[in-house]
Amino acid sequence: MLKLFRSKIYIALSLVLLVSLVGVLGFRTLSDYSWVDAVYMTVITMTTVGFSEVSPLDDASKVFTIFLIISSVFIFAFALSVVTEYILGRNSLEILKKKKVKNKLERMNKHVIVCGYGRNGAQAVARLKAYNKPFIVIENDPEVIAKYEDEVLFIKGDANEDEVLEAAGIHKAQYLICTLPNDAANLFVVLSARQLNKNLFIISRASEIGSEKKLSLAGANKVIMPDRIGGDHMASLVVIPDLITFMDKLSTDGKKNTNLEEVAIERFAGSAALNSLRDLDLRRKTGCTIIGYITPEGDYIINPDADLILSSEGKLIVLGRPEQIEQLNKMCTQ
Repeated sequence: MLKLFRSKIYIALSLVLLVSLVGVLGFRTLSDYSWVDAVYMTVITMTTVGFSEVSPLDDASKVFTIFLIISSVFIFAFALSVVTEYILGRNSLEILKKKKVKNKLERMNKHVIVCGYGRNGAQAVARLKAYNKPFIVIENDPEVIAKYEDEVLFIKGDANEDEVLEAAGIHKAQYLICTLPNDAANLFVVLSARQLNKNLFIISRASEIGSEKKLSLAGANKVIMPDRIGGDHMASLVVIPDLITFMDKLSTDGKKNTNLEEVAIERFAGSAALNSLRDLDLRRKTGCTIIGYITPEGDYIINPDADLILSSEGKLIVLGRPEQIEQLNKMCTQ
């Protein structure tokens, strides 16, 4: 809609310039005015201010002046209507956008708040979209919002402010991902978010090694250092290249091309409070292989034994081809 308004404004400005040029050339040619006098006559004629002409006009110049006045009136009226429509339309559009965001937030529950839509924020949003996880992004740069507002749900504001976090529904949110480029800014956001929601799971980005401990003390559940991860990954490609390449092939990009999946035990229909891995028999039923188990206390067991007793509050990490993962998801929803 804004693009349409802008194109109309360009048309209106072009018409004003065109009629001005025609006026100057007309008075210069028909009345033999100097360039300055031709410009003066064009301006007072188009604006209809009523000043007297530089010198008496002949019949041809009078007819031209009448044509110029009528054309100017219509063109200025068109230009004024376009500018008014643009201003009112822009305000109305902003109101509609805010109402749309508010309506969507009211329907959200246990959603994810992403603070900052830079490189890391965009990567996080892409993964959340792949898994259809509800989210909202807090971003303070109007240019970024204008560029991606058709793809992402934004709230404009500073994530350091409690009012902005509350507007993003922090009291109903389940996760907060803080991807601001400045560690101090991330620290303030984590502190504010933790005060507003004690049960929120907070994941924060950090650039400096010293910031990792501070962010954890401030209330972050997980602190990610992208630079360190990137360096470790590159070094691993030298030391164990085939293993790392294989791991890179394991996709968790979305529901349709996932090789790794995290599944809560409670999702299995008809399962008792305590079942062993052997009782679940996932390998035969779905083709998936269980490679890990997460206890309710948060302990990780890699390659668990078949006789391991499971808790309904635990989780499984399974490996399989996309069609096997799909079969597993169908089994969980039956």
